[in-house]
Amino acid sequence: MNTLVKYLAIFLVSMVPIVELRGAIPIGLNPAWDLNPIFVYIVCIIGNMIPVPFIYLFARKILLWGKDKKFIGKFFNWCLIKGEKGGRKLEAKAKKGGLFVALMLFVAIPLPGTGAWTGTLAASMLDMDFKRSSLAVMLGVLIAGILMGLASMGVFGAFGAIFM
Repeated sequence: MNTLVKYLAIFLVSMVPIVELRGAIPIGLNPAWDLNPIFVYIVCIIGNMIPVPFIYLFARKILLWGKDKKFIGKFFNWCLIKGEKGGRKLEAKAKKGGLFVALMLFVAIPLPGTGAWTGTLAASMLDMDFKRSSLAVMLGVLIAGILMGLASMGVFGAFGAIFM
């Protein structure tokens, strides 16, 4: 597989809900792929952020429209519930003016279901300002990318070996 195809693959994986860059960075940093870690990070960040404006502007409207449709209703309801739960968690954790930081940290946690997709949907459900929520999501994605990169390169395992 040529290098451009590998970068395209991690770019596309970064755009997939739930997986996002949390799955794409370990793929891109696989030693067999021999890709530049800085370029992997940049490509995954860009791929993860491209859906954000579309999610913020359109996802809630589409999900509300489709929640009672025959074939897609269950999935759309699941997405709405996930977004509402994420929004409630953010509100509960955020103090006055702290919603920005809470959203950023929520997205920064490198676990499935806490990424840019869920964070942006939660921000949309909470009617957060588009620019502020996008910035919070982007900072969270940057932090999650760093954490995933370090984990993929074995840094946390090395710390464990040193301190155990």
